[in-house]
Amino acid sequence: MPSRDFVPGGYRYQPGVFQYSAGVAALAGFRIERVMLRTPVRLREGFARIEAILASAGRPTTAFAACELRSPGPMSETTFRAFNELYVDRLVQFGLIVDGANPVARSNVCPEIGAPAEPSFHAFSYTVEEAAPGPSFVISGSGEVPEGKANYRDHIIRPGDESPAGLKAKAAFVLDAMEARLAAFGFGWGETTAVQVYTLRDFHPVIADEIMARGCGRHGIDWHYCRPPVVGLDYEMDCRGVDRERVV
Repeated sequence: MPSRDFVPGGYRYQPGVFQYSAGVAALAGFRIERVMLRTPVRLREGFARIEAILASAGRPTTAFAACELRSPGPMSETTFRAFNELYVDRLVQFGLIVDGANPVARSNVCPEIGAPAEPSFHAFSYTVEEAAPGPSFVISGSGEVPEGKANYRDHIIRPGDESPAGLKAKAAFVLDAMEARLAAFGFGWGETTAVQVYTLRDFHPVIADEIMARGCGRHGIDWHYCRPPVVGLDYEMDCRGVDRERVV
């Protein structure tokens, strides 16, 4: 699906599902910056903190382009839907939802150790003005299931399969999704500055044949000992290409 411009934010996005877009890329005259929080900040306080950081940078709330969340544990589909409705309601208040379309990219995963007590922000990205920016984008997280279906349960790739072959099939599906999202913006793995993997499984058997063979490990792979946010999913990835990141 072609990307759409979100002019108030200075970025374009790939339409996704109601809770997030498939990815964002800076429009001409802008670049994307990433901010990581030293410790997770629960959602309500996190939105307030993000608003303050944007204001201090002279940027409107509509410049909020992507976020990385941490949740207590995988949710049922009903609970996940309820959480997403609350999250999207806050995006409405930021002026980010236009005609029901959500431009903001997102990852949401569950740390197996040291998880927060409630859904929290780990990092976020926003646009700033830049006269001659390079490639600048954030691709949303994707697990081993097609999005936009009536449910996740009936469409998971190799559900419950923890074998090397099962994990390879899951990883291949997710890598294909990442590549499609990158290509929709005219990018490839060569423009990425970070690639993140979220799983509790031993994914070393697929590193050479799938991950490295595709060229997406040029800057290494960041492995987070986390689960995807919905019960039944085992493997998730996201990626980005940004030239400025900071920690607050």
